[in-house]
Order: sequence, then C-alpha cells, then structure tokens
Amino acid sequence: MSKNVSHADNQQERLRLEGWISGFVDGEGCFTISIIRNPYGWQVFPEFVVSQGEKSRAALKKIENFFGCGYINLNTRRDNHHEQMLKYCVRSIQDLNDAIIPFFEVNKLKTYKQKDFQVFRKVIRLMTQKKHRTEKGLDKIRSLLQTMNRRKCKVLKSSETIRRTDILSENIVRSSRRREG
Repeated sequence: MSKNVSHADNQQERLRLEGWISGFVDGEGCFTISIIRNPYGWQVFPEFVVSQGEKSRAALKKIENFFGCGYINLNTRRDNHHEQMLKYCVRSIQDLNDAIIPFFEVNKLKTYKQKDFQVFRKVIRLMTQKKHRTEKGLDKIRSLLQTMNRRKCKVLKSSETIRRTDILSENIVRSSRRREG
C-alpha cells in the first residue's frame, strides 16, 4: 500500500473524528465564563467542559487525546445519575486559543452552543489582550456573559455587584496587578 493511500485513510479517519467530536460537544459540552471572587478581588475564569458518566470515560479520553490538552476529573455535581460523572476540562487560555477555538471555528456546532462558542471566543480574545484587567474590558465581559448559556451571570445578579460595580472593577484590576507583580 502506498503512503498516499495510508495518508488518505488517516485524513478520512480524522474527518470522521472531528465530526464526532463536534456532535458530541453539541450534546454534552459547554463553554462557560465565570467571574469568581478570590482573596485579591475578582478573576475571570474561562472553561470548556464535556461531561459524561463513568461508563463513557473512553469517549472523554478520545477527546482529550485529540486536543492534546486539558484533563479529565470527577464532576462534583449532584443529581439523579446512578454513576459517577466525569468531565473533560480545558481552562488554560493558551490551550483554548491554540486547540479549542481553532477547532470549533472550522467544525461549527449545530445548536445554540454555536452562539455560546462565539461569545466565549470574544471573551478569550479580550483576555488574551489583557482587557479583562481594565474596568472597560471587564464591563464588556460582563455584558457578553449575559448572553451565554441561556442564563444570567451569577455575579451580575448579586445585590452587592448591582450596588457596588465600582468595587467589582477595582478588585479585578487589583487582582490582575498582583498576579503580574
């Protein structure tokens, strides 16, 4: 068998795998951005997650191997599932920029998650440009979060946040400066 045929077979397999991953994420994946309070203020926390039951660990492992980044761990959520839940997570800005975002730019999602992905990508770009460390950038991220995952951002609902947006912005900027310094 020639190398070209072998290469063509590998391309076919890769295309099938890409379609499978895109469809799997459409059903079981999530693009989220959280704003989390920490001892130094607030932190913008992006995350790409795919959840599955323990019996489907091999599916998550296949996704992890394909992307070459992220990790699989026990999902701490509590619900009516009769088996342990696992999640494949990618949180690194570099991994999100280098692996996850380029993949879903080419392999478009077919459900409402495509819109969530587009917002997620915008927030990651703002973070890559360090805009999340400014009040204006943080306001933009807060505004974008309101359109994701069919729900309002928890930090935006907080009565403290509503009353004191000056503290939220100031603490995020202060937290970012401490991490740099």
